[in-house]
Amino acid sequence: MKIIEEFEKQQLKKDVPEFNVGDTLRVFVKTVELDKVRVHPFEGTVIAKNGRGINASFTLRKVSYGEGVERVFPVHSPGLEKIEVISKGKVRRAKLYYLRGKRGKKAKVAVADNPQQP
Repeated sequence: MKIIEEFEKQQLKKDVPEFNVGDTLRVFVKTVELDKVRVHPFEGTVIAKNGRGINASFTLRKVSYGEGVERVFPVHSPGLEKIEVISKGKVRRAKLYYLRGKRGKKAKVAVADNPQQP
């Protein structure tokens, strides 16, 4: 087991910012198209965090053209270019699945009074 743990430590990313459920993030995702690698931003609210270590992941939700879109991102994936924290949210839940049923302003998360600037 020690060998596996050491290998996993080498695979962890060092530049992952601190974020929690309710925060708004912009994630830059690498997309391979034929022979080009492009970077696409995906901006949304963190509605869940799962796992720890190399298995850590988070779910982002955004509304695009009136349709809700959710994506699950592994935190330490080589397919992620970088993660930016846009704003800190103030929530009382660990999972924000209730946002799926909300529309418009009711689907917003309260912004923290003193957001920490990265």
